Amino acid sequence: MSEQTREQGTSPGRRVVVVGAGMAGVQTAVALRDQGFTGTVTLIGAEPHQPYDRPPLSKAVLLGKAEGSAFDVDFEALGIGLRLGREVTGVRTADHELDTPRGAVPYDVLVLATGAEPIRLPGADGIPGVHLLRTLDDAERLRPVLAGRHDIVVVGAGWIGAEFATAAREAGCAVTVVEAADRPLAGALPAEVAAPMAAWYADAGASLRTHARVRRVEPGSVVLDDGSRVPADAVVVGIGARPATGWLTGSGIALGAHREVLADERLRTSVPDVYAVGDCVSFPSGRYAERLLVHHWDNALQGPRTVAANIVGEEPAVYDPVPYFWSEQFGRFVQYAGHHASADTTLWRGDPSDPAWSVCWLRGERLVALLAVGRPRDLAQGRRLIEAGTAVDAALLADPARPMKAAVR
Repeated sequence: MSEQTREQGTSPGRRVVVVGAGMAGVQTAVALRDQGFTGTVTLIGAEPHQPYDRPPLSKAVLLGKAEGSAFDVDFEALGIGLRLGREVTGVRTADHELDTPRGAVPYDVLVLATGAEPIRLPGADGIPGVHLLRTLDDAERLRPVLAGRHDIVVVGAGWIGAEFATAAREAGCAVTVVEAADRPLAGALPAEVAAPMAAWYADAGASLRTHARVRRVEPGSVVLDDGSRVPADAVVVGIGARPATGWLTGSGIALGAHREVLADERLRTSVPDVYAVGDCVSFPSGRYAERLLVHHWDNALQGPRTVAANIVGEEPAVYDPVPYFWSEQFGRFVQYAGHHASADTTLWRGDPSDPAWSVCWLRGERLVALLAVGRPRDLAQGRRLIEAGTAVDAALLADPARPMKAAVR
């Protein structure tokens, strides 16, 4: 943060511009007002829709149970200016100006909240019936597909693939999920934890094909690398997402190996007066002693409070959360807290063939991560143990009949 920003953070003349009108961007704008910022706040979104929440897109909106998921925020009453349907194409940090097709937008403080964009299936662009599920428009295009009970192929057995397959089966569609790895959630969870989840697909009447790479998509079918064809009235691609930062090329803002914005512990970028928050940014975690890139809703909810506090400038605020996310799939409520990469011990609480069970990851005597399936109390208590860094008794922790808090040493 520049000295000028420190001295004038709450000045009525200061202009904060937030690029990205998703959860991270909206919450940043709201948090600025909550924390007393009296300058100009402008929120720029590429989509023409009123800012909306994304999790319902793969659930209620997709199934026609809701028409949308607009945030319940009175932007006018808060004095937050909305510029929707406007794509930002670049930023000239030396001039403190954004470039858009409708002209330059000046700023005093800039917040990058552009999120992530889905990875596209190579060779599938322009083929009729191939869909992504990231935006409200995506969900609205897919809604009649589900209503028509079509044969659907889902490419990718990650979180979004499982959630879409769940909704499609609920709608009565025939669903085949093809996954290049040997198990679902291969990029997110260790093999022994993810492997039991494969049975969930069959239980829900969906077909899961692992070790299955897509060779090409043709009208009416998906051709796999072994030459087999899977009938497909529609194909939904869920093979991951990457930070939406292409527009920052040439800006001087430092990017990481995944093209994410590199921020410090206060979510400041390498350029003065520019912050980043949400899916597009990685930050150093003192708790886990590594840089984290978190593509989940809770990160987009929590980070803006830190950004707003540092813009207002009264007390320096450090961002070091316990990452958290949830997923509803195949009749199960799955929750995860923490970061298990540095763990040296894995403990099971319950049998993964049962409807409810949990997995705990420890480093030494301290819980660092937890996956809970149908055990919300485990998640709530475990998250507090992770946040506190409390030593636990592993034998007591592994007993699913005991509350997790009873394992504290």
